[in-house]
Amino acid sequence: MKRLTSLTAFFFLIAVICASAQEVGKGKMLGRLLIEDGRPMSGGAVFFFNDATGPPPSQEKYWRVPDTVAPIDDEGKFLVELPPGRYYLGAMKRISREKNIGPPGEGDYFLKGQDPGNKPKTFIVKRGETTDIGTIAAGKPFKRTVIKYSGGITAIKGVVRDAEGKPVEGVAVFGYKKSITREKPLFASDRTGADGKYTLRVSEGGKYYLKVRDVYGGGPPKNGEIIGNYWQGVPAEASAKTGEITEGIDISVTRFPGRGPHRGPRQE
Repeated sequence: MKRLTSLTAFFFLIAVICASAQEVGKGKMLGRLLIEDGRPMSGGAVFFFNDATGPPPSQEKYWRVPDTVAPIDDEGKFLVELPPGRYYLGAMKRISREKNIGPPGEGDYFLKGQDPGNKPKTFIVKRGETTDIGTIAAGKPFKRTVIKYSGGITAIKGVVRDAEGKPVEGVAVFGYKKSITREKPLFASDRTGADGKYTLRVSEGGKYYLKVRDVYGGGPPKNGEIIGNYWQGVPAEASAKTGEITEGIDISVTRFPGRGPHRGPRQE
């Protein structure tokens, strides 16, 4: 019995050490986010973009998918755990009909973490420490007129169609740098309109793997949701050239469950 008790105590100690190691393996960030008139961005969400995993956010040129999202409370405060690193910050309080964490809609309150030179500011998170960014009162109504769809942007364009070739409305196209599209995408398009057309704006030229869904947030698709990849089975690369718009990258989709998307022309 003594030996059993000692073993139990040993494993309990190991569990405590492991839990402590996990806890100190991250840091924390807290702050308060307000609309420019002083009202809290209550009910909104704050976004964190890891500097090590992608380019700085640029809502005018492209929509980078956040690495981490946290809620903003009634007083405009947030507290989140993050792996150590350098982060860019943004926040949004929805006013438009959109109900997801995708690109902001007209009139949504949007906040960009910027330095005095109006460039994306980095916030440092250290292991086992808490970073307090204080209060930022910079939320403003978003205007879609600031979004750039030409003038040197880098983008991939096409039409999302169903199995019968009809345009699909209300879906988004996600851009990945790896063919494993079960992970978090790097970029996302606005939702398609009635014509099924999409424009996926990205930060630079290169190879991208495209996936279509009618929901944000990832996770396995549910019955009836729209899903599809560019190409058939494993997604194929779609090429983008820096400063240019690559057109004609159409994608066919289906509703889950069901057969996979139909094959479309491959972009060389």
